[in-house]
Amino acid sequence: MTAAAQSLPGLLVQWGFVVSAAEVKLAPLARQTSGRIERAFTALQASGSRALIAYVTAGDPSPDKTVGLVKALERGGVDILELGVPFSDPIADGPVIQRASERALAAGTSVATVLALVRQLRRDSELPLVVFSYLNPILRYGFERFADEAAEAGVDGALLTDLTIEEADGYVEAMRQRGLCCVFLVTQTTPSARIAEIVKRCSGFVYLVARAGVTGVSAGVSSEAIPLLERTRARTDLPLALGFGLSTREQMQQIAPHADGAAVGSAFVRLIAEHADDSGLEGKLEALARDFKRGLELPEGRTTMAAV
Repeated sequence: MTAAAQSLPGLLVQWGFVVSAAEVKLAPLARQTSGRIERAFTALQASGSRALIAYVTAGDPSPDKTVGLVKALERGGVDILELGVPFSDPIADGPVIQRASERALAAGTSVATVLALVRQLRRDSELPLVVFSYLNPILRYGFERFADEAAEAGVDGALLTDLTIEEADGYVEAMRQRGLCCVFLVTQTTPSARIAEIVKRCSGFVYLVARAGVTGVSAGVSSEAIPLLERTRARTDLPLALGFGLSTREQMQQIAPHADGAAVGSAFVRLIAEHADDSGLEGKLEALARDFKRGLELPEGRTTMAAV
C-alpha cells in the first residue's frame, strides 16, 4: 500500500488489499463457549478464586518435554493453559518468549507439532487448552484445516495476537462452527467503541493487556489496568483475564478482586529456560504455579468481583 493510501480516511488493509472500512463486515456473531473453559470459570466463581492462566511455548526446550511441563503446571493449580505456537517474528513478545520461540523452532516445532502435543495431553487431562499464536502460522496452515484438527485434537480455543477484527470473521466462523472459542486482545489504547466490536467476536474469555508494550515481567500492575477492566466489563459479561507483565504473587493479589483471571507467561518461560536441563524443572514449575494460585484466592466469603 502506498503512503497516500495509508493517509486516506476510511481505508484499511484486508488480506493485502486496500478496502473501504464500510465494506468490511462487522456484524455481530452468535457467541459460543467451549465447555471446558466455561466450566472452569463457573467453578472458580463459586469457589471464590480467580483463574490462573499459564502460557508456555510448545516445544521449548523440546517437544518431548512439553507434556510433562504442562502436567506440572496443572498439578500446581493452573486452570487454563495457553500453548504457544513458536514464530520467527514474535512482535508482541519480549526477549524471554522470543528466545523460547527460537529454541522451539530449532527443535522442529510447528502447528502440527502443537496439535500432536494436545492429543497427548488429552489422553489423561481435561485442562482447558488455548492455542496462542500469531496469525501467520495459522493462516498458512489454513483456518478450516486448523479448526478441524484443533477440534479433533481437543483444543478448546485459540488466540491469534495480531489478527484484527476487520479480518477475523472467516476465522471466527470456522472456529465457532466446531465449538471452539475465539479469544481476542483488548489493550489500554483500544477505544471503547472498538472494545464493543471486539467482544462481539470473543468467546471463552477476553484477554486484557495489563500494560503498554510487549510481554515480560514487571514490578507492579499498571494504573491503567483497572480502568481497562471497567471499560470492558461495561460491554460484555464474558470473563476478563489480565495478562502481560504479571510475574509475582503480589500482583495476583492486586488484581484478584477485580479480574476473573490472570495470565502469566514470561515468569514460567524464564524458569523453563533457566532450568531446562534440571531434573527438578517440573517440580519448580509446579511450585511457582502454586504460589501464583494462592495469590488469586479471594478472602473467605467473597465470590464476586469488587466494584471497579
